[in-house]
Amino acid sequence: MSGNTFGTLFAVTNFGESHGPAIGCVIDGCPPGMALSEADIQGDLDRRRPGTSRHVTQRNEPDAVQILSGVYEGKTTGTPIALLIQNTDQRSKDYGQIAQQFRPGHADFTYWKKYGIRDPRGGGRSSARLTAPMVAAGAVAKKWLFEKYGTVFRGCMAQIGDIEIPFERWEHVPNNPFFAPVADVSRLEAYMDTLRKAGDSCGARIRVTASKVPVGLGEPLFDKMDADIAWAMMGINAVKGVEIGAGFASVTQRGTTHGDSIRPDGFDSNNAGGTLGGITTGQDLEVSIAIKPTSSIISPRQSVDIHNQPVEVVTKGRHDPCVGIRATPIAEAMLALVVMEHALRNRAQCGDVVGAPDPGQSTAEGTSPQASFL
Repeated sequence: MSGNTFGTLFAVTNFGESHGPAIGCVIDGCPPGMALSEADIQGDLDRRRPGTSRHVTQRNEPDAVQILSGVYEGKTTGTPIALLIQNTDQRSKDYGQIAQQFRPGHADFTYWKKYGIRDPRGGGRSSARLTAPMVAAGAVAKKWLFEKYGTVFRGCMAQIGDIEIPFERWEHVPNNPFFAPVADVSRLEAYMDTLRKAGDSCGARIRVTASKVPVGLGEPLFDKMDADIAWAMMGINAVKGVEIGAGFASVTQRGTTHGDSIRPDGFDSNNAGGTLGGITTGQDLEVSIAIKPTSSIISPRQSVDIHNQPVEVVTKGRHDPCVGIRATPIAEAMLALVVMEHALRNRAQCGDVVGAPDPGQSTAEGTSPQASFL
């Protein structure tokens, strides 16, 4: 099976299955000399891990990360960093009934057709559990980028089902199980309780940003920053759409408003989402992703078995009624991995280039479109 490595200069090879002994990744290309410990990684894994509230799957995995290589006396050595996460709370028996059936909305059918064999336990290799190693790798990238450039990655839920969530403050995000940027989430809790009782699921929209991104990352043709961001986000399980900056709202905008005017003290707006011609502008990277409703639900649905006979499928086990609830740290991690890859490319190719004055960074809150030129 190919397609398990993300990146070239900062290459992350993902391994494991949902119900195997462990999952993890190997990071190749992390610069040497950075202080790194499990504690630097565990915080983001704790944000993503299951069993943290009644609104997500009750699979109780501690997701404790182990650094097996690549760190000596507390610092990265430049050699491959192996990260391991043990699976401790598998219930493989929950999937015995569907071993011969294809669950609607899942990769069961395509996986079986492609490989002629599949691991039905929790989706095996196609499980969203395999996002945990990417979150771990993203934490390493975040740390290096923050220490090198001051880059900060943040995300929040912007919509769940048909409820749009207004943006109030970033400070609210870590204080509720929805990663919502609002103080009161009672309406969201009631919505999810009703959905769970109905045996159904819903989708979500997640916003993720990166502030203090260096100017000049990305290439003008096939390795555009925004193209690589879209590719990375579409690699997250259940993501069905990606917007950069104004995204699909660009369709109804006029050129007089969509184009971000530039003044001596910076940009007037950020409809471009932090990139122009595939190259970063120094403004915040602004990304939104659309996540489909969870496919694993207890409501009966029609499908076929491996003999192409009609069956009624009921997916038992422990599942998120909205997989988007835990997607915020995943989206942050994937954005960090893209920025890290391009930062290393730019350092290798253009590290000695002395260019024109660069646009400065946007504000810490990320809400002001104004940037200053240095």
